[in-house]
Amino acid sequence: MSFLERLTRERAQLAQSSEDPWRKKVEVAVREKDAISSAALLDLLRVPATTGTARRLAAIMRGLNFIPLKSRRFMPGGRCGNTVTRGWARPVREVKTSSAITRPSFERYQDERIAR
Repeated sequence: MSFLERLTRERAQLAQSSEDPWRKKVEVAVREKDAISSAALLDLLRVPATTGTARRLAAIMRGLNFIPLKSRRFMPGGRCGNTVTRGWARPVREVKTSSAITRPSFERYQDERIAR
């Protein structure tokens, strides 16, 4: 076996071993979802909700092209105040070129409705 063949084989093994083992589980969990909370993802992974695990999850979610969310809304069981919920969502807009961003489908729907 030549040196280059061994080198490419070792690089492939290194790439597989350096991949985060959570990534496959997270990909399966968010496959059909547009948005999900960080707490729900950490529960699915069965890990404690700590700063370290949230940062590790954030790196995976950014790698999957999700954007972070922070929402203030009244949650059941909350007293009189609002509760902050953090999570992840798929982007609504798609970038076609570096300078042009398409409008969300809702705005297109409104334009079509007004035109009728």
